[in-house]
Amino acid sequence: METTAKAKYMKVSAQKTRLVIDQIRGKKVGTALSILALSNKAVSKDITKLLKSAVANAENNNNLNIDGLYVKTAFVDEGKTEKRMRPRAMGRGNAIFKRSCHMTIVLDEKGL
Repeated sequence: METTAKAKYMKVSAQKTRLVIDQIRGKKVGTALSILALSNKAVSKDITKLLKSAVANAENNNNLNIDGLYVKTAFVDEGKTEKRMRPRAMGRGNAIFKRSCHMTIVLDEKGL
């Protein structure tokens, strides 16, 4: 039985998040948590929090065994982009894009 956890409107770009999320796809939960703990990327803390939330959902809502869980699917979608202007010389302005993303992690139980 699948269990899902989502985090929406995270203040980091989808491109940066995909670099980390690709490393944990298909791994067991314990292995994925250790990979995230050793990662140098700042977004790994947010992904760890989301993964622990998915594990808690699996344990409390679906009564699944934590030891048999693995990351079945993990993906990142682009969220809303906030557009800002930064003043430049001679009355001009440069656009600043503050990107966001939506993260989704789906856990499932391996057949023992």
